[in-house]
Amino acid sequence: MNDQPLPETVSAAADRHGHRFLLIGKKTIFSYHLGLYYVPIHAFQMITRFGLPDRLRDTYLADLAAHEHQQVYYSLFTEGHWPLSEIVDGTRTSLPVELERVTVDAQGNRTFTPLLPAVDATCRKEDVVHYRPLDPDAGYPDYVTELSFGQGDEVHLTHRLDGAPNWDEVITTVNPQGFQPGDLAPAGTVPLSTVKDPHGAAPTSPLTTGTRFEAKIGDRTVAFTAGRQGWWNNTSLNKK
Repeated sequence: MNDQPLPETVSAAADRHGHRFLLIGKKTIFSYHLGLYYVPIHAFQMITRFGLPDRLRDTYLADLAAHEHQQVYYSLFTEGHWPLSEIVDGTRTSLPVELERVTVDAQGNRTFTPLLPAVDATCRKEDVVHYRPLDPDAGYPDYVTELSFGQGDEVHLTHRLDGAPNWDEVITTVNPQGFQPGDLAPAGTVPLSTVKDPHGAAPTSPLTTGTRFEAKIGDRTVAFTAGRQGWWNNTSLNKK
């Protein structure tokens, strides 16, 4: 599965180093850290909310509306290789972020195009809904396992990153049923007992858009239809 060379990530800021957070949601906007198994500073799966200036929020929502049916993602770039634990423990309360549109070509190469220059976003430790180190040597689950997050009727799922190689994905659900506020903050664990985990870097998402799924959170049944994909990565995630 790893014999083919990985596509390069193309960036308008290729000579700079920092964290990227994918923007997920409309009513309440969440930020999902772009994790990398083999880069220690990025070897974390993290979901949080930032306090975003109105200009950035409005630009993101307008551009998303214009590209909603395309393979387009949105990220915040913040310069510097500071530890993400600074957000989790509350020692960092703000960070400069640049809004980018992320496009993907037929070969899987990603291009990060700036939409707005740096503005200050706020961060609070109480807004972190998931934070977990990545362990490439961890075992794979038997079934595809998701993490649920969101607010109200806007429920998102991200693939829980266990062993490597793997795939990283965030989707927004359509018509979610059975999810409770406690399933979204902190992020709930959602195993899909009807979908076998491929134990590797899946070439496409097992959660096909438009397909209805049932799952369990504890002993409760939840259901959802797979909707728009807000992030996908099965390449640089695994690159050594």
